[in-house]
Amino acid sequence: MAQSASQQSPWARPVRSALAAPGWMVCALVISAIVSVPIISLVVLALGAQENIWPHLISTVLPGSVLTTFGLLLGVGILTSLAGTGTAWLVTMYRFPGCNVFKWLLLVPLAVPTYLSAFSYMELWDYSGWIQTALRGSFGWTSARDYWFPEIRSLGGAIFVMSFVLYPYVYLTARASFIQQSVCILEAGRVLGCTPFGVFTSLGLPLARPAIVAGVTLALMECLNDIGAVEYFGVNTLTVSVYSTWLERGSLAGAAQIACVMLVFVFALLWMERASRKRQLFHHTTGRYREIPTLKLRGWARYGAILACALPIFLGFLMPAAVLADATLDFWENALSSEFFTALRNSVLLAAAAALIAVIIGLALAFAGRLSASPVLKWATRLASIGYAVPGTILAIGILIPLAGLDNAVDGVARSVFGVSTGLLLSGSAFALVFTYVVRFLAISYGSIESGYTKLSPHLDYAARTLGRTATGTLREVHLPLLRPALGAAALLVFVDSMKELPATLLLRPFNFDTLATHVYTLTSLDLFEEAAPAALMIVAVGLLPVFILHKIIAAGRPGEQTSDH
Repeated sequence: MAQSASQQSPWARPVRSALAAPGWMVCALVISAIVSVPIISLVVLALGAQENIWPHLISTVLPGSVLTTFGLLLGVGILTSLAGTGTAWLVTMYRFPGCNVFKWLLLVPLAVPTYLSAFSYMELWDYSGWIQTALRGSFGWTSARDYWFPEIRSLGGAIFVMSFVLYPYVYLTARASFIQQSVCILEAGRVLGCTPFGVFTSLGLPLARPAIVAGVTLALMECLNDIGAVEYFGVNTLTVSVYSTWLERGSLAGAAQIACVMLVFVFALLWMERASRKRQLFHHTTGRYREIPTLKLRGWARYGAILACALPIFLGFLMPAAVLADATLDFWENALSSEFFTALRNSVLLAAAAALIAVIIGLALAFAGRLSASPVLKWATRLASIGYAVPGTILAIGILIPLAGLDNAVDGVARSVFGVSTGLLLSGSAFALVFTYVVRFLAISYGSIESGYTKLSPHLDYAARTLGRTATGTLREVHLPLLRPALGAAALLVFVDSMKELPATLLLRPFNFDTLATHVYTLTSLDLFEEAAPAALMIVAVGLLPVFILHKIIAAGRPGEQTSDH
């Protein structure tokens, strides 16, 4: 009989008590304290600011920004849940031409950052874009007054574009849940007369609800983090308000106060996700698993399934990628420019440093959790993982404040003792960017490594201890060799996400310092999209790497299921 989510292996407790190492627990607590500093400093600045601009924000900035943000989240939540859940059910429960290919192609929009998709769609749908230019040429129209065309620079345009980039988050969690569902329950529903659609609405959907809500929550957090797409579309969300209040109006305190309002959205999303899982624990009552019996679609149904799966891929990946590839062919010489290679070097170095540090810290947290079942450590680990839920703009403000304070303190000591100024050692350097990436993506590293640890038998630890190995020796000689796949996956995921990160990079980068993301953003803001295409296409190409890892993880997600992914 399988264990429920709340049960622990009976072997876990002896291992933890036998291998207890206070040093590792202290290390985990210190890491959690450092990671939580940005959030604490942000709240302190917002509540303790000398300039009280709350009345001004409440009367002018916040009403419109809050409503726009809520509308964006609502629209993206509805579209991503429909596209992600529907396609996940189709490729899991039915057989139709191209089904096996669609299973992994439905993930590829994850490789396209929302801001790149927005830039590409602007090239297609704007008045001077390909589509409207072709329509005017075909029908002889001379101005926008001669016809009606959907306005891409709008809230609806932002919802449409972002939804078809972010729906794979829902597809990932929904399909993983559908794969794990009991065959007995599904067959019982069919025996009792449920139609295929009835099985979906009455059984599959309710059982997968926690997973679907988790996927929607991830998509909405990415939506809340975005700044490039919404600013380009002229949609004034809270993220844009933070950015403009800080850099354009010069009010860091005002930006911190708006960021605190964004935290309300973040915690609301986290509460929604946890509430969806409350008392929703399911487990199999047998150790014998069968492959899910799929139904073969015939006639018009199979063509409808092909269209339903192909449309999100076309809108979320093929269309933006085609625009970027076409522009790259026309301006390929820009890929040989010094600016491109400098931005590429900066991106690779920053992302590699962040990936290395995040993996080391994630390993320390996961290993400490294996050694100790302390509730304090459990909550500290959760606190250290909250950075992924916090938008980059909020982290940027929270990180800048303590780093700037530390810089000022060091500079003051250097002036008084040595008579020289040290300047901005931390807040004005790449250190701030690496620190931000590590805080933001630590949850990815920790989650991957912790998942790898669940596959290591406790008997390995007993054997190592019997042979005289210390806790650290067990980690070095036993765990590390066996965790190489998990460590590699964690490093790759953090590396790719760091390469794509835009909001925090825009706010914290040193002067005259560009990554690929900021290089694309800068050129596009100057209406030089074609010149930015080579760098944008490079980001997309790098982003494709984790897609194959995620597909393999899902394909092997059901016990007894063959990894060939029938």
